[in-house]
This record gives sequence, C-alpha cells and structure tokens, in this order.
Amino acid sequence: MSKAVYIATTEPNSGKSIISLGLMQLLLGKAAKVSYFRPIIDDFEPGEIDNHINTISSYFNLDVPFSDSYAFTRSEVIRMKNDDQDDEIIGKIITKYKAVEERSDFVLVEGTNFTGEGAIIEFDINIVIAKNLGIPAIILASGVDKTMDGLVGNLQIAYDSFDDKGVQVLAAIANKVQSQNMADVTRELKKQLPKTVMVAAIPLNPILANPSVKEITETLRGQVLFGEKYINNRVDGFSVGAMQLRNYLTHIKENGLVITPGDRADIILGALQANISANYPSISGIVLTGGLIPEEAITKLIEGLSDVVPIISVEGGTFAMANRIGAIKSQMYAENTEKIKTAISDFETYVPTEGLAERLITFKANGITPRMFQYNLLKRAKQHKKHIVLPEGADERILRAAKQLIEVNAVELTLLGNKEQISGILSKLDINLDLDTVHIVEPAKSPNFEDYATTLYELRKHKNVDLTMAKDLMTDVSYFGTMMVYKGHADGMVSGAIHTTQHTILPALQFVKTRPEVSLVSSVFFMCLPDRVTVFGDCAINPNPTAEQLAEIAISSADTSTAFGIEPRIAMLSYSSGASGIGEDVERVRKATDMVKQKRPDLKIEGPIQYDAAVDLKVGMSKLPDSQVAGRATVFIFPDLNTGNNTYKAVQRETGALAIGPMLQGLNKPVNDLSRGCTVDDIFNTVVITAIQAEGF
Repeated sequence: MSKAVYIATTEPNSGKSIISLGLMQLLLGKAAKVSYFRPIIDDFEPGEIDNHINTISSYFNLDVPFSDSYAFTRSEVIRMKNDDQDDEIIGKIITKYKAVEERSDFVLVEGTNFTGEGAIIEFDINIVIAKNLGIPAIILASGVDKTMDGLVGNLQIAYDSFDDKGVQVLAAIANKVQSQNMADVTRELKKQLPKTVMVAAIPLNPILANPSVKEITETLRGQVLFGEKYINNRVDGFSVGAMQLRNYLTHIKENGLVITPGDRADIILGALQANISANYPSISGIVLTGGLIPEEAITKLIEGLSDVVPIISVEGGTFAMANRIGAIKSQMYAENTEKIKTAISDFETYVPTEGLAERLITFKANGITPRMFQYNLLKRAKQHKKHIVLPEGADERILRAAKQLIEVNAVELTLLGNKEQISGILSKLDINLDLDTVHIVEPAKSPNFEDYATTLYELRKHKNVDLTMAKDLMTDVSYFGTMMVYKGHADGMVSGAIHTTQHTILPALQFVKTRPEVSLVSSVFFMCLPDRVTVFGDCAINPNPTAEQLAEIAISSADTSTAFGIEPRIAMLSYSSGASGIGEDVERVRKATDMVKQKRPDLKIEGPIQYDAAVDLKVGMSKLPDSQVAGRATVFIFPDLNTGNNTYKAVQRETGALAIGPMLQGLNKPVNDLSRGCTVDDIFNTVVITAIQAEGF
C-alpha cells in the first residue's frame, strides 16, 4: 500500500519549503517512486506554474505533469466554498490525490500557504484534507516575532486540532528559531507534546530568510541592465544612496542592496568601486529608481568592467521602492540551487532524519531507482568519509566537482598541482572552493617525494627501473597519486579527465596490482535508467576476454553489484539465447557461464542470452521459460569491449540514462578512470563510488 505524509503549518512565511525539500531528499533514498502533491495552490498567471511545484519538480526531476500535481487554485476554492460546495472540493482533492498515489510508493503532500484572501480558514481546511486522505501530518510553526511560550503554544494548539480530528501527528517542528533558544524550544516541545510526536527545532538561516536580487526584481517588475549571471545574489539589507558619495560609502553593508536614482552616476560608480575594494563590503546589487537609465558614457564604462553585480531599473520613486523592498519575503525557487541545498542541509542537520524515516517508511520497495541509488551512495560516502586524491588538480571540471564534494562533506580530498596556479584558476573562474578545506600537493616539492621514489625503485628495479628513473616517474601526477594510495596516504584515486586510460591505470597495474583471488582488472558502469539501476561490465578495459576472463569479470561484477545494494542477476550476453546458437563466440560465453556456476553456485546467472531476453520479461520467458534471470537481469556481461562500449553509449544516449563509471574492479586499492569528455557530475559520482569502494580495503 502506498504511503504519504501531509506537511501543514499554522501561518504564512513559516518556511514550509525547508521541510518539503528535506523530506523529498530523504524519501527519494527510501522509496522507488516519490511524488509531490498540493491540494490547493496560489493563483497563477496564464502560462505560468505554481512556484512550489516547479521548485520541487525541477530540482528532484519528478515525472508528474503540473496539472496532476494540484487540485485547486485558491480562488477556485473560495468561490466553491461561497457556493457551499465543500463536499465537491474534498471529492476532487481525493480523486486527484488517489491518481498520484496509485503510481507512487510515497506521496509528499504539502498544505496551503496562508496568503491572500481566505487565509483565515486555511488551517481547518488542511486538517480536513489530511483527515479525508487518511494520512499523518508533520506540523511546523515559525519562531519569528514569537516568545518561546507563543511558539510552543502555537504548535501545541496545532497538534490538538489535528489530533481532535483523528489525524496522527508524526512530528512537530519549530522553524526560524534563534540559535541560542534551540535547546529550550526543543525541551519545552517535548514537555508539552506526547512522546509519540517527534520534535525538532531549526535555526533562522539568513541564506533562507533573506530575498535574492531576482526575487526583488520580479516583485518590482524591474529590468535587469547588467550582471544577470549574479541575479541570485542574497540581499541581507539595503541602503538608500541619496547623499553625497563620500557620506554614503559609510552606509554600505555586506551583501547589501544599493537603492539610488538612475541618474546618480556618482553613487552607481562609487558602489561598484566599493564592491571590488578590499576596504569596503561586497554589495549584492544596485536598484536604479525613477525609471532612469544611466547616460551613454556611464553605461559604456559599466559595460567595460569585467565583473558587475546585478543592476536593475525600476519605475517607482526611491523611497517607495525602498519600502516595497523591505516588505519582500524570501521564497524558494528552482533556479536558486544555493538556497535549495542550504534548506536540505539544514533539514538533515537539525531534524532526526532516520527516526522520522522509520515512522514514514514501513515497507521495502522493489528494486532501486537512480535517485535512491545516488542518495544511498552519497549517504554511505558521508558516513565513512574516505580520502581521495585527484591528480588533475588544475582542471576546471575537477575543481568544480571538488567544490561540490566538499560542500556535501562526502570525502576528504587531495588535489595534485601548484597551489598558486590552482588559486588563480579558482579566482578566474569564480569557483568558490576554500583551499583550506582540501589538501594541495605539488609532487616534486612534497616531503614524501624521496620516499615515494625509493619505494617505486624497490618495486620496479626488477624491470630495470633505477632510482633516477623512479624520481622522474614520480614527478608524474598519475604515479604520485597512485603511490599515495599504495602507501595508504589516500584511500583511492580518480583521474583521466585530461589523461588517457593507459596513463591513469598503468601505475596501478605496475605496483598496486590485483587482489590475490583476482587475476584480471576489469570495469563496470552503473547504468541509471529511468526506473532502475543496472551494472554493465566490461565496457572499458578488456578488448577480447577469454572464457576464463569473462567468468572472472562476471564474478567481480556480481560482487560489485552486491556491494552497491543491487541484487545480482547475471546475463552473459551473446547473439544467441540458450542452446539455440552455435559458433566460437557463443561457445566462449557458454563456457564462461559454466565456469561461474562451478566457482560461484550462489549466483543467479544465465548465458548465453540476448539483450532483449535479459531485460524483457515476456521475451525472456518465451526463450528461457525456466530462467531466474531472463527478463529480470541486473548485471550484464558483454562478450567483448567493442560490444560493451558501444552498447553502454547507445543506451546512455538513446534513453538519457546516467552512466556512472567506469569503476575498476580487481585492484588491491581503488583507482578509477574518467573519460576525457567527462562532466562535473561524472567526476562527482566517480569520486563517491571510489570512496565506497575504499570501504572494503
């Protein structure tokens, strides 16, 4: 049976989005198909969509049409209530919700916003909806402008109201609480509410509480003149530039918005200069009032600047615009990923997620979806936090991926390269990676260089490598990074963004070598298809494997599959299924299958089998009716590199699947190769799976 939860608040501007985003992130790691539904949304202009639905659907890539994600707009509900059509309202909400529930494992239902006409009746409406849908609730309230007694009392009244109507409350959350009051609020909530209700407090976060320049621009219907790429800058306050520049400069605050008439060239240029000066705070943007545009000479001067904060033009007067800006409440929206990530991070930090998950999820979903797979990967990486070395430390993609990895606290990182060069690249590309959060090592200047070179010499002297050659090789980032892994100074290595596969893995083959029970290094891709995750091997390393090698690839791939939470059902692919085909290539696959059955009778394996019979249950049952794998395969072993590499790329391109890998298997320590065409996401995912691999060493 499908499950759901209702998120309800007692007031506007409670920060309900933080709960929706955090819960969605949590649920997507627990259930195969999660949907988002809002019974009642705010009115929207033709051609537009509800901001809440757009934010959740876009960020989490939910496959639910907008029209299916809600039942009514606010004005429709008010009109129907005025006509005494309460039953019709509830009936349609139930019908629309059930349609979503039928194709979901879990539905996150978000209540109303308490804005505009009819807000006074919304609390009772939310209770009635949750009651009629037969789902439990999570309630929250804002701590802004409330005493502790007022905040706790607000949540207690909300709990009593839901409980009186027979709606089970799973959790009560106090949001936007002053940091110094967090412990007191939590303690009082535990006193006042039943032990069956989980309680939590989330502090007020300026990143979430304050609007962005984009929100201000949209509210004022402004025109962006310059700096549109920084339109998501956070605005922590504002000041009006109406005095002379020398006096106004002292009023500029960090992340502040400058408001000034459009003909005040002195204030405009002075604020821009202050923004890049080390002696003044950075501003978030400039609002030009009165509908005035700077004259051509000033515009030309601004256009020539290399980096400009957002400058927008609005029609209203200076002080009227200042008053309107002061009244703007921050919202979450799809383009501002910084806010979304911050909201999710705060939820995960201050809400007992595992305890809440136990209450929400009481079933085990069949299979594993890409979102669940990626969520679980990141969670595992964060739990153990392994040390990964990235030899290509000056590559833009590597640096952007490193920033993301550090932001989510997934791994400890070492970048190989020159610190000054890397710092310059970060500055030039505006990548906000704090170099104090990573290790930067320049191989030739490392205190470990001599030891590494001597170790390489000892390991390779039987191959006529002398100490001078070893030192020369150790200046190469691939050799140095691999030696870090060999010596235990890093848990794994990821390279190949600008180097060939051979350059990346040759050092590992030379002295990291294979595990005792393995004679072959092979690779797998995790293919994240729209509705499931499968394992493809070997699509990157071995050109023409023998039957013995195919068997070893299959066993290694099955073990990898198990290690990453995917039940292995192995399909040994060929152009023939079962006993129907003959020929050297088919016999090689048949022999490999028999070898796996002898070595690992615990594994479910079928071969030779065609791809369609492996993935389509109807086809599989017609060709191999007694098979445990046909139509249900999760691990696909290709007969050669040509077939495997082309197939994984074809599947990736034609289905839009995410291919994570290649991940090398069989080595004594994890070393993984990237494609030179890799994206930032490819690097991020490969580092995460490398960190998880390292758990087994």
